[in-house]
Amino acid sequence: MNIRRLSVEVLESWQKTPRFAIDLLDDKVRQATLSGPNAAFLHDIVLNTLRQLSLLDHWIDQLTNGKHLDHRTRWILRVGLIQLLILGVPSHAAVNETVAVAGRASALVNAVLRRADREREKLLAQIPTLPLAIAYSQPEFLVRRWIKIMGKEMTEALCQWNQSIAPTFVRINRLHEGADERLAQIPGLTPHNEEDFFECANTPREALKQGLCYAQDPSTAMAPRMLAPLPGETVLDACAAPGGKTAILAQLMCGQGKLFACDSSSTRLPRLRENLTRLHAHIAQVHLHDFLSDSPPPFGDLLFDRILLDVPCSNTGVMRRRIDVRWRLNEPEFAPLAQTQRGIVESALRYLKPGGSLVYSTCSIDPEENQQVVKAVLAAHPELELAESRLLFPPKDQTDGAYAARLVRKA
Repeated sequence: MNIRRLSVEVLESWQKTPRFAIDLLDDKVRQATLSGPNAAFLHDIVLNTLRQLSLLDHWIDQLTNGKHLDHRTRWILRVGLIQLLILGVPSHAAVNETVAVAGRASALVNAVLRRADREREKLLAQIPTLPLAIAYSQPEFLVRRWIKIMGKEMTEALCQWNQSIAPTFVRINRLHEGADERLAQIPGLTPHNEEDFFECANTPREALKQGLCYAQDPSTAMAPRMLAPLPGETVLDACAAPGGKTAILAQLMCGQGKLFACDSSSTRLPRLRENLTRLHAHIAQVHLHDFLSDSPPPFGDLLFDRILLDVPCSNTGVMRRRIDVRWRLNEPEFAPLAQTQRGIVESALRYLKPGGSLVYSTCSIDPEENQQVVKAVLAAHPELELAESRLLFPPKDQTDGAYAARLVRKA
C-alpha cells in the first residue's frame, strides 16, 4: 500500500470539494483498511502538507525555477518535500516512494526531490528570512489583517501557535456517576489548569465511548460557565451542535430544569442527540430550528432565564486545531458573517426574560465578529447592559481562541 499515493488522492479531493481534510482522511483509512501506523503516517503527510502549504510552494518555485505545474504534479512534490524537509522521513524512502506515484512526471519529481535533499540545509535556513505568510503558511490577507489589529509581534506569535500541533483535551463528565474514579485509573491524563479538563498523552477511546468524558478544548468551557445557569432554570442553547457546550450547561444545572438545544442543521442533529445521550444530558430537548428563519420556534412563546449563542464564525481562534480552515477563508466573508451573527442575536433576544442573561460567543479572535457585534447590539438595545466579556488569545492563554460576552436584560 503506497501511502504517498493515498496522500495525493486525499489532497486532490480536498482541493476539489468543500469537505474538511480530517473527514476525507477518515474515509480513506476505512476504504483502504489501513493499519494504525499507516493511518497515522497518512494523517501526518496530509495534515502537515496543508499546514505548510505556502512554504512548500515557495520551495517548489525555487527548485523548479518557477516552472508551470499541473495540480497533481504539484501535490506530489508537496508530499515529497513535506517528508524530506519537515517530517524527517529517510531520503531514499521519501524520494523513491513518491516518485513511484508520479507517472509521466516521475523524471521531474525525481530531479526536484533529489535537489531538495542536496540543498536541505540551505532551504531550511531560509525560513526565518521569509515573509510571515510564507514562513508560517498563513493566508496573506489574514496576516495583513492581524498586523493591523494587533501589531506584528502578536501576529507572529499567533502564526507560530497556528503551526504547532494541537494536543487532545478531554473534559470529565460529572453527569456520569463514578467518572472521577474511572478516569483516575487511566494513565496519561494530565490535569489542566481549567477545572475538569485533562490533556491526553493517548486518546482515552473507551472512556469517551462510555461518556465518562468528552473531547473538547478548555476554551469551550468559557461561554457556558460565563452563562452560569442554575438548577431549575429555563435555558436555551440556540446553536447547540455538536453538543459539548450543551453538556456543560446540563452539568451546571445538575440535571434540573428545562434545557432546549436547537440547531439549524438537520444533518448535525443526529450527532447532537447521540452526544447528549452518551453524556447523560437527559434534560436537554433537541430541536431543529433556524433563528434566522420566520418559522415559529419549537418552544412556542416560552421565555428563558439564560440563552447561549455560540454563533457560526470564521474559526480564526481554532486554526491550529482545524488546519484547513485557513485555506477556506476569504476576507469578503467577514462582513456577511458579522451580519449573520447580529441577526441571530436579534432573533434570540425576543425569548430572553427581563433580568435574564444572554452569552454571545465565537471561536474567532476577530473584532468584527466579536466586540463590534456586541457594540452594535448594545447600541440598538438600551434595555441591555454588558455584564462581562473575555477574549482568549491563543499564545497568551495557551488554549484555542474564543470570545464571550454576557448581556443582561434590565428587569
